[in-house]
Amino acid sequence: MIHLPLRFLSATDSQPQSVSSETLLSPVTKNSKNQQLINWVLGALCIGWAALLVGCGNSTTVSVLGDWTVKSEFEGVTRSGASSFVINNIAYMGTGRDASNQRLQDFWAYDPAKNAWSQKANYGGVARYSGTGFAVGNKGYIGTGINVNSDKLKDFWEYNPATNTWKAIADFGGTARYSAMSFSIGTKGYVGTGNDGNYLKDIWAFDPTANTWTKVASYGGAKRVGAVAFVIDGKAYAGTGNSNGTAQRDWYVYDPTADTWTQKLDFLTDQAVQRSYGVGFAINGKGYLTLGDNTVVWEYDPTADTWKTLGSFEGANRSYSVGWAIGNKGYVTTGLNGTTPFDDLWNFDPTVEQVL
Repeated sequence: MIHLPLRFLSATDSQPQSVSSETLLSPVTKNSKNQQLINWVLGALCIGWAALLVGCGNSTTVSVLGDWTVKSEFEGVTRSGASSFVINNIAYMGTGRDASNQRLQDFWAYDPAKNAWSQKANYGGVARYSGTGFAVGNKGYIGTGINVNSDKLKDFWEYNPATNTWKAIADFGGTARYSAMSFSIGTKGYVGTGNDGNYLKDIWAFDPTANTWTKVASYGGAKRVGAVAFVIDGKAYAGTGNSNGTAQRDWYVYDPTADTWTQKLDFLTDQAVQRSYGVGFAINGKGYLTLGDNTVVWEYDPTADTWKTLGSFEGANRSYSVGWAIGNKGYVTTGLNGTTPFDDLWNFDPTVEQVL
């Protein structure tokens, strides 16, 4: 509250101690002058408060980098727990479960240049959700997950976009599981963590040429499900997720040359950043993480090992979404909020201002 130094005089105080007959005003004249003074003071107060209110209104408009734009919605049924990968600037996505908890087998491609979806050959394995996917070269790979009987799976299938065909490859090297994380570096794909009835932290590398899985260094943090990973400059950055009911904030980098995980800066600057079943992707040397337990968008700088917020995801909050990056844009689609699955597609540009 603003306090103005005004003093209101009583009738006695306002009367001078001595005045001459020439300067003594009539009662009517005195009242007019007093009313003018009161009106002037009230007018000044109104102008001041109006300016203050206008200033406060303007101060609520805040712009931050990182803007979201609605794109062509996914043409399949709404779903959650799908799997995806990117080959030659085309995103491929399929499997998952629908609003009736039915496992899905359909498969789709999204072309950002045309902002259009097209249906492809159904996934080669049985219908499933909570599997995982990655791409190596010109081929994509999807495996693990849960089938219609709630059995945990370990089969893996290779997709060839040139022929629009699937073929079975060697089963995953670890135990059958769901909610694993995956990424690819160079000529190999990597799959690990998840749940096979127990929480896991093992990591396995797949060599498409040899069609073999090899166990590599286990994830550096706790066992978990629902973690995210992205790759920057030949190294994988991974973290978040859930371990035995506790959301995780730790963050690690994997160096495939040294086969080591090194801990980086945790999410200790903001409790709200801890999340499970979020999405992550990398754009121009920076990593981006959002959704899961909240819509805040975080940018990770691997050079400085720092985190900062970039506004919020502008769609509905959700978990079990899929996300990817193509060029200098990130994408998020599908997912689940409570019992409601989604089919919307959002495009993220970290260089454009978002007005909050």
